Parts: sequence; structure tokens; C-alpha cells
Amino acid sequence: MARIAGVDIPRNKAVLYSLPMIYGIGRKNAADIISKAGIDPTKRVKDLTEVEIGKIREVIDADYQVEGDLRREVHGNIRRLIEIGSYRGLRHRRGLPVRGQNTRSNARSRKGKPKTVAGKKKATK
Repeated sequence: MARIAGVDIPRNKAVLYSLPMIYGIGRKNAADIISKAGIDPTKRVKDLTEVEIGKIREVIDADYQVEGDLRREVHGNIRRLIEIGSYRGLRHRRGLPVRGQNTRSNARSRKGKPKTVAGKKKATK
């Protein structure tokens, strides 16, 4: 496996589809990196030479913030929102959706497993 930005990327995939395994690089950024490095996007990672891997590393180091640095920045931004007490910070603190989504019937992935509330049965006559 080739190690780029501290991540072992899969050997048997094409470079274009291997680079998004790095946190902070998506398909578009991967295509941009490959074109800047001058590498064939269909070439497999196992077929890359050390020089080509070095070019990819240089492009990523120069132009992109990835892995630990990016995670630290994102986490710091969320901490800042929580500390200043903004609405978004409160939503983060409570574990609820932050971007205005409906929570009455959805948001299970964010809220967790349903908690049954007592006293919700319909009164019988």
C-alpha cells in the first residue's frame, strides 16, 4: 500500500478512487490533485512509481489541509460554537440536527435509539 498523508490507500484501486480514502479529499479534489501531479487517473496505485507518489504527496502538502490538521480545525470550530453559546452550538451540545432539519418524525441517526415516554396511551371509553 502507498502511504500518503499518514493513510494507507488501497493498492488495487485506480488512483482517482483511492485518494478519497484520505480525510478531506473527495472525488473532485482527487481529480484536481491527479491533474496537477500529471498522473493518469486510471492507473492503479500498485503501478505508481515512487516519483509519482512523491508528486501526489507534494501537491497535497502544498494545497490541501487533510487528516489530523483538518479534523482538529473542524473540532475546534464546533468547540467555539458551543463555548460562545450560539444556536448551532446548543444543537451540537444536545446532539440534535444543526442545520434546521425536522426532528418530530425524523433525525433518528442524530438523536439515537427511540426513548419510549410513559403516559402516551390513548384513553379508552
